[in-house]
Amino acid sequence: MAGIGITLRLLHDGERDLEQDLLAAAARHRTDHEFHHVALDVARWSREHAARLADAGRDHGLDLSGPRGNPSPGSLAALLEKASEALGRRPGTGLLLLNDLRDLHLAAARSSLHWEMLAQVAQATRDELLLTLVGDCHPQTLRQLRWTNTMVKILAPQLLSSV
Repeated sequence: MAGIGITLRLLHDGERDLEQDLLAAAARHRTDHEFHHVALDVARWSREHAARLADAGRDHGLDLSGPRGNPSPGSLAALLEKASEALGRRPGTGLLLLNDLRDLHLAAARSSLHWEMLAQVAQATRDELLLTLVGDCHPQTLRQLRWTNTMVKILAPQLLSSV
């Protein structure tokens, strides 16, 4: 069943990428406390999803590496943090936040689609372990998607009309 393996790998890589993107965006927008803390919280979900997908991959003969650890802050991260603190929420930083939200939304949508594909193949093959995994994780990905969408709806009118 190569299709299951391909889907597990795509989903695992997507969740790892989403986690890293959320952490990077949280660091860039450290002064926007609500965004910063929520992004860190939902990044944890993607980390947990990747770990569970790695476990499921082993059951299907795949060697998916474990979840990425928290990246060590390098000089670029420190520079972004200082810039974020200095700028606060100005129109330019707001547009950067809006751009990050768009990218996060698209990444979460991609993961959601892969979860849906995994659910369908798990149902077709009667794989109860995969069905349980999808049932546990996909709702959190949908919440990530709704969060980014809500933030765009809140921020876009104000930010785009002030440019």
